[in-house]
Amino acid sequence: MYLTYLDSNSWLLEMGDQNILIDPWLVGSLTFGNLDWLFKAYRSQDRPIPEKIDLILLSQGLEDHAHPPTLKQLNRDIPVVASTNAAKVVNQLNYQKVNSLAHGETFTLNGSVEITATPGSPIGPTLVENGYLVKQLDSGFTIYYEPHGYHSESLKKSAPVNVVITPLINLSLPLIGPIIKGQENALQVAKWLQPEIMLPTAAGGDVIFEGLLINFIKPEGTVEDFRLLLQNNNIAAKVLEPNGGDRLHLMPSV
Repeated sequence: MYLTYLDSNSWLLEMGDQNILIDPWLVGSLTFGNLDWLFKAYRSQDRPIPEKIDLILLSQGLEDHAHPPTLKQLNRDIPVVASTNAAKVVNQLNYQKVNSLAHGETFTLNGSVEITATPGSPIGPTLVENGYLVKQLDSGFTIYYEPHGYHSESLKKSAPVNVVITPLINLSLPLIGPIIKGQENALQVAKWLQPEIMLPTAAGGDVIFEGLLINFIKPEGTVEDFRLLLQNNNIAAKVLEPNGGDRLHLMPSV
């Protein structure tokens, strides 16, 4: 099984002979509501579109998860599994095979990979986006992905999993508080799921940030701090920090 980091929240998962593109931002800049002055992220050059994509997996409808310029570049016949909010984005772009998953619902990809939606990040007072458990059916190898650090206690029944992809540090705004929750939340999910490997998401890679908001976003903690948290709580999970473009070969421990 292989996992390639494509910056920000974007990953390419090769599992069970299936290629799953997760929350892709591959081309152009990233803004919210076209407000470049407020926030803009960009790369020195675009990421190439993978040649083989069997599924697009979208956790949220926000631009850093369902990135319209990237989705416009992809084949509209590629199946999509999405949160309710993200499904609205791809439906507006005329994707032909959109599967909106409510929390607890599952989708099976070509008899090889099972995807289960879990409660994820709250967006506003009533909307809760998705996290996902992605399982290779013949081996049971399972990855848990949630990109904002909101983890439901319902995950406990899914333990153990092999890999957790989630923020490992906090990002906060004055008066608002954490907008990305790592550190203690990541420690909690590690206790619940007992992963062999943990990977950070939501920041990093070959990305340049601009805009007014960048002056106020405050990182709290480091990945090294999180490693120490794991050590102090006797959790044996290994923390990997891939660079953008790194393709990791992940194997379960025996």
